[in-house]
Amino acid sequence: MKPPRGNRPGGSSRPPSDRGPYRGPGGASSRPSGGPDPRSEGRIGHGGGFRGNPSGESGPREYQTPRSQGAPHGGPKHAHGGSRDGSPNGGRDGGFKPRREDQGAHSGAPSFRPREHAAPRAADAPKGAVWLYGHHAIAAALANPARRLRRLLLTDEAEAAISKHLPPPWAMSPERVDRARLDALLGRDIVHQGAALLADPLAPPSLQSVLERTGVIIVLDQVTDPRNVGAIMRSAAAFGAAAVITQDRNAPEETGGLAKAASGALEKMPLLRAVNIARTIIALKAANVWCIGLDAGGKPLSGPAFADRRVALVLGAEGEGLRRLTKETCDEIAGLAIEGAVESLNVSAAASVALYELTRR
Repeated sequence: MKPPRGNRPGGSSRPPSDRGPYRGPGGASSRPSGGPDPRSEGRIGHGGGFRGNPSGESGPREYQTPRSQGAPHGGPKHAHGGSRDGSPNGGRDGGFKPRREDQGAHSGAPSFRPREHAAPRAADAPKGAVWLYGHHAIAAALANPARRLRRLLLTDEAEAAISKHLPPPWAMSPERVDRARLDALLGRDIVHQGAALLADPLAPPSLQSVLERTGVIIVLDQVTDPRNVGAIMRSAAAFGAAAVITQDRNAPEETGGLAKAASGALEKMPLLRAVNIARTIIALKAANVWCIGLDAGGKPLSGPAFADRRVALVLGAEGEGLRRLTKETCDEIAGLAIEGAVESLNVSAAASVALYELTRR
């Protein structure tokens, strides 16, 4: 892989240093010399507009297979922020102070658990498997030859609804159950729509296979809410994006909630998990991909300005936005022009607006 271009605006001439060698998918190991050795990860905030994190990023440089497969920045004008609970539906206000999940040196406030961790969860699946639920998610999984299926549970009503999306015969015969049994299995707060599918997580793609696809590449820097990641995948599929890249840590694994929010896009949109986001951006830049960080501090995003370039759109976490090292590694920073009483957008909404803008090329 040829070295990154250090003279790009907004980019960094020196690759970030961290623990361990970089191993690209199928590529040879190489260890760049020089550069600081940041040892601390950015803290994740949850809530209002995205705020840049003063800390860097650390971690080994190789891409890893996930244990189970599975925004930018608040401001008065070019702002895109998060909801109070980090959900894709937005919050009641977008300007309150983000909460921190631990006390640390940044704040004297008591520690908080991230709100999304308190969201309803399906029952624990057997090791190496995941429970999917919802009509669209299950119909897409049944139609995906790459998905290994284990068990399909449907009510009569759910079977009829899924048959409209995907006429039988299916790859697996269903077991007839009632809603009470699914409530007991998945949890009473899970909106399963009378359908549950036990399946293996999808195998992650390689970065090289992502680069061979056409379309915008979405890079998520510590976006932690599975509903937001799922909604972003749905928008990515709608606007013809090539893939979504998340961090291996501080990002949700493949879950039923993520698959339901993706509404079938999880089976169609490649989801790559990279250990180090900054090094992933460097690899994309070396492959002639122009990396745009979405942040309130940038000029308004203009799709026609990138008509002749392959683009990667980099979005930051709810509350914190892009971390400092991520912003420095991007080629440039852009924002969304927002007018009116709302000063910020949820990260998944901001991703949709930015993807739409980039299609105007």
